[in-house]
Amino acid sequence: MSRRLFLQTAGGAAWATSALGSYAFAFEPGFRLQVTPYHVDPPGWPADLQLRAVVIADIHACEPFMPAARIRSIAELANALQPDIVFLLGDYSGGHNFVTGPVMPDQWGEALSVLKAPLGAYAVLGNHDWMHGPLPNMPADDAAGVRNALAAAHIKVLENDAVRLVKDGHPFWVAGLGDQVAGPAGRVGGVDDLPGALAKITDGAPAIMLAHEPFVFKRMPRRVALTLSGHTHGGQVNIPFVQDRVSRVFKDLVYGHIIEDQRHLIISAGLGTSHAPIRFMRPPELVEITVGSAPLGAGS
Repeated sequence: MSRRLFLQTAGGAAWATSALGSYAFAFEPGFRLQVTPYHVDPPGWPADLQLRAVVIADIHACEPFMPAARIRSIAELANALQPDIVFLLGDYSGGHNFVTGPVMPDQWGEALSVLKAPLGAYAVLGNHDWMHGPLPNMPADDAAGVRNALAAAHIKVLENDAVRLVKDGHPFWVAGLGDQVAGPAGRVGGVDDLPGALAKITDGAPAIMLAHEPFVFKRMPRRVALTLSGHTHGGQVNIPFVQDRVSRVFKDLVYGHIIEDQRHLIISAGLGTSHAPIRFMRPPELVEITVGSAPLGAGS
């Protein structure tokens, strides 16, 4: 290879590496946002009950990647999808220290307060909400700040609890599980109680379970029509050797619509980042779900 060709090749490789790095570290996590639609028609769901839900997961509020203004614009996009109900799946606190500053709970809470849906908004907490404050280098408060921010935004937190709702004359349940990883004082071990949450469901109406981590799906009974989770960020970096490792860690529960033994799980890629502000081929997403019979002309 001639010196000129070598320098051109090396220069091209350096440019490509720089461009790829800029995309993964800046553009995809900071600017891309997609709406990912799903249609689920689980066994036992009433044929004439159609529920439209928007799922918001893993916000990981921080400057400059997920500031309050961006969170508000995401909430406004959720409203534009005109859901019947909104589900928030935990990890509102920042997930790494590669930041210019925190976004405090009252700031991201105010941004989320614009959410509007006829049946309301319901939330669970995530491991980062328990393990530390607004950023990993800030002290934990046993998720008190997160709970207060959600309450101020009129978002109901469900921790090993369930609420019965009615749409078009049909009842259904929304249950929420305590975090499966972290608990008071940031201890590892979790505060989840699946039997306790299921015990709050007191009739035969179908149920949707909110669980920050998808691990519990392996134990989820058929009684639950649909489980919704985040936590994995869809692997965050979607290249084969990374995804193979992530699949092993999360026991093949990483991303998308998973069906096992007639049980349905949807795992969101979420919005923010943890460990490092990088995403590659797994852009931030809002999840839009139609539960029940598909509207006329819609695909599955």
